[in-house]
Amino acid sequence: MSPFELTRTLPEDATGAALRADVLQGLTRTSKTLPPKWFYDSRGSELFEEITRLPEYYPTRAEREILLARGPEIAALTGARTLVELGSGSSDKTRHLLDELTELQLYVPVDVSESALTGAARSLLAERPGLRVHALIADFTAGLTLPATPGPRLVAFLGGTIGNLLPAERAVFLASVRALLAPGDTLLLGTDLVKDESVLVRAYDDTAGVTAAFNKNVLSVIDRELGADFDPRDFGHVALWDAENEWIEMRLRARRALTVKIPELDLVVHFEAGEEVRTEISAKFRQDGVRTELSAAGMELTRWWTDEARRFALSLATAV
Repeated sequence: MSPFELTRTLPEDATGAALRADVLQGLTRTSKTLPPKWFYDSRGSELFEEITRLPEYYPTRAEREILLARGPEIAALTGARTLVELGSGSSDKTRHLLDELTELQLYVPVDVSESALTGAARSLLAERPGLRVHALIADFTAGLTLPATPGPRLVAFLGGTIGNLLPAERAVFLASVRALLAPGDTLLLGTDLVKDESVLVRAYDDTAGVTAAFNKNVLSVIDRELGADFDPRDFGHVALWDAENEWIEMRLRARRALTVKIPELDLVVHFEAGEEVRTEISAKFRQDGVRTELSAAGMELTRWWTDEARRFALSLATAV
């Protein structure tokens, strides 16, 4: 049996079709929006890796601290023989779990990017010759069917990425994860926690301007893929804390009145000076809220771990 298998569950043009639909829908709304998943072309991924090393951006370090401290406990509690990672990307933090899951037989990374999956698998297999990897090219937010895998399974959704979903979207997503879980399976969920507004805003508006470049990269993606004529210099980066919803919003603000043409969509988009496009929400959580959302989806929170500074949490949940 080959140590690496790749299964595509998305049509070849699924990414392009989704981009066209998201841009058309988002930029013709009264309050313009673009989904954050379009940040992540190769340049965007490089910028995000740079963000994770910035002094202001604590989530990656805090989550890694928990994984290193609690990895043996996670392994003992789950006994996982299959690790499924949703939105796996480079699989960087996953290495800390792989080191501890001594019973593991199979790693199933799930991502929309074939290049990210193959690159991560190549690296992991070089480091761990005994590992089997079955990668899935799939959109985990649109429902997911897993291949036959040995149980018990640990489904991991790390990085606080669940915070990019609106509450109604989170409910649908968590219900879809619950549908994947058989008796004995578990969900490991990473959530960034509510904290002082100044700490949160700095994490999304660093002094070096890396997050601003990352935010504006979505415009470069639309230019390249849809033939648009956005000039990122026409937009300013905005990060603010919405206290009512307890989330950070990233926006792009037009510096002047302008018109953008998007030929692939036969679309002309007008911006007033100061008009904003919301490009990301990043919800922050409290333990009781996470418990309630998991419960509504048919899961029970059984373990809650934070880093020493209580900035970030990993929770373990089982199906009920």
